[in-house]
Amino acid sequence: MKRSRWLGLAGLILIAPVLADDVTIADASREAFSQPMSGLSETELAAFMRGRTLFRQAWVVSPAQDIAAGLGPLYNRLSCIACHAKNGRGQPPETPADRMQSMLVRLSVPGVGPHGGPNPHPAYGDQFNEEGVPGVPGEGRVNLRWDEKVVVLADGTKVSLRQPRLVFTELAYGPLDGALTSPRIAQPVYGSGLLDAVSESTLFALVAETKPDGVKGRVNWVWNAAKGGIALGRLGWKANMPDLRQQSAGAMIGDLGITSPLFPKQNCTPAQTACQQAALGPQPELSTAQLNDLVAYQAHLAVPARRDTESPAVKAGEARFAQMGCAVCHRPTLHTDAKAADPLLAGREIHPYSDLLLHDMGTGLSDGRPDFMASGQEWRTPPLWGIGLAGKINGKVFFLHDGRARNYEEAILWHGGEARVARDRFAKLGASDRMALQAFLDSL
Repeated sequence: MKRSRWLGLAGLILIAPVLADDVTIADASREAFSQPMSGLSETELAAFMRGRTLFRQAWVVSPAQDIAAGLGPLYNRLSCIACHAKNGRGQPPETPADRMQSMLVRLSVPGVGPHGGPNPHPAYGDQFNEEGVPGVPGEGRVNLRWDEKVVVLADGTKVSLRQPRLVFTELAYGPLDGALTSPRIAQPVYGSGLLDAVSESTLFALVAETKPDGVKGRVNWVWNAAKGGIALGRLGWKANMPDLRQQSAGAMIGDLGITSPLFPKQNCTPAQTACQQAALGPQPELSTAQLNDLVAYQAHLAVPARRDTESPAVKAGEARFAQMGCAVCHRPTLHTDAKAADPLLAGREIHPYSDLLLHDMGTGLSDGRPDFMASGQEWRTPPLWGIGLAGKINGKVFFLHDGRARNYEEAILWHGGEARVARDRFAKLGASDRMALQAFLDSL
């Protein structure tokens, strides 16, 4: 198959930036999270562009003579890109009166659900869907409020930390009594295929390593819908998805109400009779070919290359990052499986600044909601690659699973549990060292 580095296809022309290597791209523009990897064949590039269209298109209500028919009956947004703007991260509402635009709320009740996962709420399921198609009441409204506290660093600098509080109103299907809730902002999409291609043996080796400062780390074991069995989790805030295909199909049914070969049933609970009786078009609403294209698009998105790596401030910040112990979990370098199913992703050295493992982050970040083997206090180490461009591409930036952190400093100070020692080292740094650390993170 002929390989191409050009992006012109079906009348769509993009500028081809300078390529840094096969999996990263030297692009710091507002399109830095949206470029394909180098080396795609014409066939692969065509699949990438079809998937790009699917990712960006707005879905409509069935029945309709439209390839994008099938929205709902219950849903959160009309498209993938609505939550993952420019393939970047989401954000929480700015005020209690604002709607959740790129954020959602996971739901469950105590106990173990199907296949060992969270136990869905009997009336509302495992995700709060505020919207419904005509004739189907949305599940209600959720407002986000913030409780703030001030911490003081060793040099006297005061930092305000905020924590979310959810208020549910207009509940259409009864009370949410006893529900376990977890607000989540959308995660960046770029680099997903590379993370998916890291071998299980690599993750097991990371678990087995002796680590300093009380750091441990473990894998999550989750349900693989395609194989009908338990598998290692690697994607999602709590590593609750086994691969990119299930992550994509899960988001389609959970966020948009779009069925697929992997999840062919509508997202209606027994209590939601109007949802069950809603008119449907041909099933599943997302075909196997479309799901393949959607996965291909996300799998082949390049990661923006680092910038300013020779800057003295960046080098000093990188040294501080390692000295504080941050790199124990935010691993600078991993390798993808040499036998990965996608040859383009196989045998690559990547720099995600993550170990993809679960870590106990303490009570401050706990959502109190188990997710397969992950406890409420455990979260997968989020990759940091591309983080320095987040503000430029997505405007205001928010970090951690619920977007509570408004900058790097707040995000670090929320670290507890296994990261407590590293956090305390950060709190003792002087202003110049903290600025150097910020310069390093900005370079990623």
